[in-house]
Amino acid sequence: MSSDTGASADNAAVDQPDQPPLDAAAAVPAVEEKIPGRHWYAIHTYSGYENKVKTHLEARIVSLNLKEKIFRVVVPTEEEIEIKGGQRRTVTRKVYPGYVLVDMVLNEDTWYAVRNTPGVTGFVGGTSTEPVPLPENELRYILKAPAQKGEEPAAKPKTKINFAVGQSVKVIDGPFAEFIGQVSEIHPERNKVTVLVSFFGRETPVQLDFLQVEKV
Repeated sequence: MSSDTGASADNAAVDQPDQPPLDAAAAVPAVEEKIPGRHWYAIHTYSGYENKVKTHLEARIVSLNLKEKIFRVVVPTEEEIEIKGGQRRTVTRKVYPGYVLVDMVLNEDTWYAVRNTPGVTGFVGGTSTEPVPLPENELRYILKAPAQKGEEPAAKPKTKINFAVGQSVKVIDGPFAEFIGQVSEIHPERNKVTVLVSFFGRETPVQLDFLQVEKV
């Protein structure tokens, strides 16, 4: 098996494949669909090569005529709100670096196609030749499937936290602009942070938006 050790690793954003996905009908698989032997498997890859593995494997599926046996290749991702340069932007990051999911019917041909894809180091779970499928409850969580009755709905994009309690920060907006203070609390669900600033000789807690402060 060859590896792209000399190539630069993928960045956090998800690459667009050179060809259309094998199954673009839905963002989440229909796990209820009954195809004998069809399951989702996790494969381990070199860290940073997840998107390359996805592209290589999708090309192999076509060239080896395995579209009726290998249905989807997924790099699990999630959206995250990043604050940079005083602005919020939504970025996509890999949830499980070093892992790719494959929806397939496992047999000798499909095992060979997946295992010998450049960048793949092996299947996760079971033995090297007899991997174990992912349990449905884990799969639904990993792929962020729509909530079923009685389940919690999928979470909204999280905000990337660039601050830590005890860290010194500078207020850059609002009535306390130019003040230097110390982070005492972080409120990620509200995108706010509580900063202790010295005001009239006393430490005063001030609640500010993430965009109103920056690291010193």
